[in-house]
Amino acid sequence: MDKIDRKIIRELQADGRITMTELANRVGLTKTPCIERVRRLEKQKLITGYGARLDPNKLGVGHIAFVQVSLNDTTAAALQEFNLAVSKIPEIQSCHMIAGNFDYLLKVRTKDVTEYRHFLGATLARLPKVQHTSTFIVMESVTDKTTFEVAGA
Repeated sequence: MDKIDRKIIRELQADGRITMTELANRVGLTKTPCIERVRRLEKQKLITGYGARLDPNKLGVGHIAFVQVSLNDTTAAALQEFNLAVSKIPEIQSCHMIAGNFDYLLKVRTKDVTEYRHFLGATLARLPKVQHTSTFIVMESVTDKTTFEVAGA
């Protein structure tokens, strides 16, 4: 990946609906080589997809909670069972296995704290192998990036 590829990625992160002609102009290429580079980046899975950025508040999921989850079994089979279960729950926006005093960190989006409380008891606490959870309610999101900088861009 060279400097032009990085520029392409940066531009597509800013506007995934940009025309290839405009993208080519912004990165200093003609249209055909620009299209070839984008296709190559897609084929290499550096670009994994395109999507719309949504307003969580307008969608009714503006409440964010981070949840530490400890499991009572951390065998490979237990972890796989938990991973599969959380991947099917729409309220769980992200799930990360953690090295530390707990096993997973979840980012959960719901309408409000009342809905979160229901989700905690009816869904999260009943997931396979869950022993303990600790919830941290977000008071204000200072930054919540959906894009990231590509080194050397």
